[in-house]
Amino acid sequence: MIAGSVSPAGAAGAYARVQQSGVGGTDGVPDFSAVLGRAIQGTVDAGHAADGATAQALSGPANLTQVVTAVSRAELALQTATAIRDRMVSAYQDVMRMPI
Repeated sequence: MIAGSVSPAGAAGAYARVQQSGVGGTDGVPDFSAVLGRAIQGTVDAGHAADGATAQALSGPANLTQVVTAVSRAELALQTATAIRDRMVSAYQDVMRMPI
């Protein structure tokens, strides 16, 4: 699979999770700003969890596997947020280049 590509099954699964999450605008259509806000909050929460696990490891006995897992999750969440931001900026630039 090409890096950055999404399989149809993966896209369908993500869409189903969003619909089941109860986030909705008018007529049951998911509200983009609410979904985006939840995704950003998830990224922040992953960063806080990684910070907490790292602090616990520095201050006393901690499971190294849990620390590495928390940091890896935070890194993946940040990479995902960065990719989404880059695609949004690219889409905005494409719209701005469209002739009127």
